[in-house]
Amino acid sequence: MPTDIEIARQATLIPITEVAANAGVPEEALIPYGKYKAKVDTNALPKDSNGKLILVTAINPTPAGEGKTTTSVGLSDALHRIGKKTMLCLREPSLGPCFGVKGGGAGGGKSQVMPMDEINLHFTGDFHAITSAHNLLSAMIDNSIYWGNPNDIDLRRVTWRRVLDMNDRALRQIVGPLGGVSNGFPRETGFDITVASEIMAILCLATDLDDLQKRLGDIIIGYRRDRTPVFCRDIKADPAMTVLLKDAILPNLVQTLENRPAFLHGGPFANIAHGCNSVIATKTALKMADYVVTEAGFGADLGAEKFLDIKCRMAGLKPDAIVLVATVRSLKMNGGVPKAQLTEGENVDAVRKGAVNLKRHIENLKKFGVTPTIAINHFYLDTDAEIAVIKEMAESYGADAVICKHWAEGGAGAEELAQIVSAKADAGAPDFNQLYPADMPLADKIETIATEIYRAESVAIPAAIRKQLKQWEEMGYGSFPICVAKTQYSFSTDPTQLGAPEGHEIAIREVRLSAGAGFVVAIAGDIMTMPGLPKVPSAEAIHLDENGQIEGLF
Repeated sequence: MPTDIEIARQATLIPITEVAANAGVPEEALIPYGKYKAKVDTNALPKDSNGKLILVTAINPTPAGEGKTTTSVGLSDALHRIGKKTMLCLREPSLGPCFGVKGGGAGGGKSQVMPMDEINLHFTGDFHAITSAHNLLSAMIDNSIYWGNPNDIDLRRVTWRRVLDMNDRALRQIVGPLGGVSNGFPRETGFDITVASEIMAILCLATDLDDLQKRLGDIIIGYRRDRTPVFCRDIKADPAMTVLLKDAILPNLVQTLENRPAFLHGGPFANIAHGCNSVIATKTALKMADYVVTEAGFGADLGAEKFLDIKCRMAGLKPDAIVLVATVRSLKMNGGVPKAQLTEGENVDAVRKGAVNLKRHIENLKKFGVTPTIAINHFYLDTDAEIAVIKEMAESYGADAVICKHWAEGGAGAEELAQIVSAKADAGAPDFNQLYPADMPLADKIETIATEIYRAESVAIPAAIRKQLKQWEEMGYGSFPICVAKTQYSFSTDPTQLGAPEGHEIAIREVRLSAGAGFVVAIAGDIMTMPGLPKVPSAEAIHLDENGQIEGLF
């Protein structure tokens, strides 16, 4: 069986100018980055938005794989095949997972976005620009402190850390600057991964350059001794940061293996950030196409909840249909089968047992007023009996389920899904609503997500954190939505509790105010905003062969 990168190498791509023309992008709006990728000047595009928005999400991820991005690509290609003008909107992959354990984010099999290797590596430089803008602010904070500290920043209360687009646990907590008087004042700090940067969130939620600069200026970088906030605009960093991001804010246009258009823009993780591609890309796509397929990161408990409660709330969007991706293999793992035993033959009982995870996600999405369509991402070892169990259980929960073979067959393998989902999108989602109102207290919002979506029996929010949330409400941030940072593998904070755990506690250990992005981050359990590499990272297998081609990237 060929690998993803082998399939990608066999692809016949067309020039990005031709992709753009087919998508209705005028020549004056296209800014080519080589032959097969480009940025799009959104000011030169239509102003009206008429497209239908289709969200693709999934059950909780397992090492067996679910294929949410692959399904998004396959569905987009399939919609084109049945005569629907469609645009695909995905996030950009981070280098951290590419060299760590997760791999790339360009899809797989015959449902990929291209050029796969460039997308998974440096692409158009957006992440580098975000990293530079973030760390420029960091440098200007320390420089302001060094030159007399005119904003009276309390060194103990500098909340702005640095970022790097790589998994590096050694940088989570550091002390700097060291080396004597000429280097500044020592203080404790640390690094997050770039995808967890507030600037990543701002880029993905901003509507234009003016909004971007305003949001950058609103970033709180720390506090004075009297506990009043110090903003990025007080450091006078926001104009220069905007300059660094002036190209990064433009959506990136690429193509699928079937030469269909796709926007890849922004890349916040859903386990530590809000997990959605940019508002600019999504709204631009809705102006250009009749149907827009987008995804939200990790499982529906994280990505979809944040898409619906944060992105849709801020951008005035709503989904017209939702697709929930599941696989036989991942449901077997949720049913207790170890990864090493997934190839040992049919196990209907394990699929049935693991389907409780699917059921919970269906129930949760219904709380937003939308019943999802279940996409069963087919694997060649799946048996008819196992597939039948998923269909039977999905239908008993009130959801349609359809087999999708887009990994092996491309868009042709997802045409049935495209027919069902486009019909649902045409009907719309008139009962769509958010999980909580904007005027609910911040602590109550956290508890609502924890009990309604994660199904926690109790929520532990220490008194100091409750006090901090109250202070933010008094400062005018009480209407902000909540972005929970939590393990993606389980509804609980214990990544080993698969299926649909009950009776667990969600413990909030830290909250962070993202005043520029417009939400409050609640960090639960042991989740880290700077991941580490596994014992055997993917980087060990990535190399150039004798012909100069990349091997080991997936």
